[in-house]
Amino acid sequence: MRWLSDAVLDHVREMSDAPDLSGTKYRLVGPLGRGGMGAVWAAEDVELSREVAIKVASGAGDVRTAREARILARLEHPGIVPVHDVGTLPDGRVFYVMKRVRGERLDEWRRRERSLSRALRLFVRICEAVAFAHARGVLHRDLKPENIMVGELGEALVMDWGIAKAGVGETGGVGSKPVGDGETADGAVVGTPATMAPEQARGDLAAIDERTDVFGLGAVLYFLLVDRAPFEGQRRPGDAPPRVRSRAPEVPRPIASVCERALAMEPGRRYPSARALAADVDAFLEGESPAAHVETIPERVARLARRHSVVLTLLVAYLAVRVVLALASR
Repeated sequence: MRWLSDAVLDHVREMSDAPDLSGTKYRLVGPLGRGGMGAVWAAEDVELSREVAIKVASGAGDVRTAREARILARLEHPGIVPVHDVGTLPDGRVFYVMKRVRGERLDEWRRRERSLSRALRLFVRICEAVAFAHARGVLHRDLKPENIMVGELGEALVMDWGIAKAGVGETGGVGSKPVGDGETADGAVVGTPATMAPEQARGDLAAIDERTDVFGLGAVLYFLLVDRAPFEGQRRPGDAPPRVRSRAPEVPRPIASVCERALAMEPGRRYPSARALAADVDAFLEGESPAAHVETIPERVARLARRHSVVLTLLVAYLAVRVVLALASR
């Protein structure tokens, strides 16, 4: 008797779960990825002759997938993948159709791209997408490098809104609480332990607001700085992430301070919004001192020297020429 390899068995299992797209305008191309609530497939929109991605729920994920489609339909932003269509397969599973994104996950991109400034500029765009969602009353609740794509043109796309929470209120703001949607009970923990905020890890639904996503953004920034998640292995209640420079001493102190404020254990000590976090990262990139960092005198002198290096270089050159001319005239 000949045994089939694990790879063959996985392929058979995958194809047996392939969606039946008969009766739709889509032609199945192949699998793209799989998660706890369903799978994503590459397909072709035969009417418009374009590639798309189709997310198909597992049986237990039907409600969440339908909600995710409705939430994404509200979020028309360059940093969020647009939804084109939603429907039900012949077997009753829910699906929705979205733009096919080509590129690589943020964690893969960072391992290839070693420029800190480029990574931080990309991070600011991620913050802008999350801030837009907050303004529309939506919390992501699972921000991590694996849920962010870097497109072929260098664009950042926040993906996987499967456990997003709607109902913060159109104005958002610290202290706004998402209303219950009947799907996440108080005490239930959803998200990724390595990157989730302490209040989320406790299942404290009443404490979750925009600053919970700020913690998730801090976890993304932490990875960009040290190539590791804030938490690894077994996480105990009250555990704080190791300080940035304890893992990566080469990281500049100001941006380490920004990351650590975003990852503060108490929500009140974090940035009040994703926009405020982005503004502090922008300040660092523009040669300013971030609000999160208490600058020492030597740091201030070094920062001003870097910021005005051209002027200082010209001044030194001018003084050198004057000294040479003075010596020559004697």
